[in-house]
Amino acid sequence: MEWLETDTSNCSIGRTLELVGRPWTFLVLREAFQGIRRFDQLQRHLGVSRPVLSQRLNQLVGAGLLERARYQEPGSRPRDEYRLTGKGGDLYPVLLALLQWGDAYVADPGGPATEVRHRDCGRRVRVAMVCEDGHEVESLQQLESHPGPGARARAI
Repeated sequence: MEWLETDTSNCSIGRTLELVGRPWTFLVLREAFQGIRRFDQLQRHLGVSRPVLSQRLNQLVGAGLLERARYQEPGSRPRDEYRLTGKGGDLYPVLLALLQWGDAYVADPGGPATEVRHRDCGRRVRVAMVCEDGHEVESLQQLESHPGPGARARAI
């Protein structure tokens, strides 16, 4: 089956973008990866409207990427904070890939605003394509796509 003959309605990329492809979603996740958990902190740091932030947080919780946890400051009413789940944490390499691409193509002339470093050695972290046998893929010419077990023929 050739690519143009496949039905893309069950494409993992499309389904992932349904969860995280809306404006502000990846920026909310970026904040969560930095340990920012509280609504007011998220809203203030991102500069996003409260209704949009509320909607994105509800979507991320509904998708199982974040979970709500109750907290209460002394003298205040109980509130929720938002913590990454394992499923949400698994998106970190995607965020790092976006950061790496952005550093290469759209960073300020003075350099990137954020660097992610390995705690043990202090060197910058990069995302790499590696096959299941551990071979690093250095160019797109080394790749080929094949229909997977869930591939379906496109209705004509």
